[in-house]
Amino acid sequence: MAIAITAEGLAKSFGAATAVAGLDLEVRPGELLALLGPSGSGKTTFLRLVAGLETPTAGRILFDNEDATRLSVSERRVGFVFQHYALFKHMNVADNIAYGLRVRPRPTRPAKAEIRRRVDDLLDLVQLGGLGKRYPTQLSGGQRQRVALARALAVEPRVLLLDEPFGALDAKVRRDLRRWLREVHDRTGHTTLFVTHDQEEALELADRVAVFNGGRIEQVGTADDILDRPATPFVAGFVGEAVRLPVDVAGSWIRIGPHAVRTQSENVAGPAELFVRPRDFVVADDPASGIPARVVAVRRTGPARRAELFLGEGLPPVEIELAADHPVRKGDVLTVTLRTIRLFTSR
Repeated sequence: MAIAITAEGLAKSFGAATAVAGLDLEVRPGELLALLGPSGSGKTTFLRLVAGLETPTAGRILFDNEDATRLSVSERRVGFVFQHYALFKHMNVADNIAYGLRVRPRPTRPAKAEIRRRVDDLLDLVQLGGLGKRYPTQLSGGQRQRVALARALAVEPRVLLLDEPFGALDAKVRRDLRRWLREVHDRTGHTTLFVTHDQEEALELADRVAVFNGGRIEQVGTADDILDRPATPFVAGFVGEAVRLPVDVAGSWIRIGPHAVRTQSENVAGPAELFVRPRDFVVADDPASGIPARVVAVRRTGPARRAELFLGEGLPPVEIELAADHPVRKGDVLTVTLRTIRLFTSR
């Protein structure tokens, strides 16, 4: 049965350094929630607090309605998967998966036949059937991570915690394992917390994403929420290759350097920050209503082409995404307009 996880005023300090700063978070039963943020933002510390590997300085953690704050790691019944597998090299795959069951106290330890059955079922679940006799050194990195997940699932955890589980793998293996992990999660239904610094991974894999910054949570939402409706300037700038442009706002007009852009809504007047991504710019249908921008670089990105644009002195370069067959060269002038406005007034 999947459980909810609730953090209430959760804080953790290491001496004078604050790792988690009094955050509140509700994780729904059976949800796969990604914890996304830069290094040092508190993601892994939060995960360790949920696991019971760290004791909070303040606040509490609930598993459903049970206060789990003072429960031991074993009492919380969490499954933990680390970046570097943490497999026992002297044990074969089957024994690695069975380890957590065999070290249980005798009254709660399953019978040997039950352990063998559970190991075989998990090997099939993680698509490693027939490899139980192999040793970790005989497996690829992706296979080892599947073993690590099977070992975490063997103890029938109430909560599954994954800390950068694909961080040591190459890009193609990461993509394949992302899809596989989503399928496994949908079949098992565990409440799962997944720490990553990879935005694509978080947005593709998770039901919702919690964006961490400085030990706090800036926003929790779906991929659409995070990308299309960022709640704070940090989220707008951190997710999705955004560039921050300093602008001045007057009514329905936004001044970007020497250029003025008209929007559909009335905006608060004064200094503001505009966050733009490559797909936010399009070539203007009417050159008279667009912004002339000089192309300073062109590069191919898979099925599309990106042009880096110079908008004016003192402004950072921005990018526009174009069709791969769009004729554009360095030195050309494109007249562009914005189809998406992400604006935050300066405080």
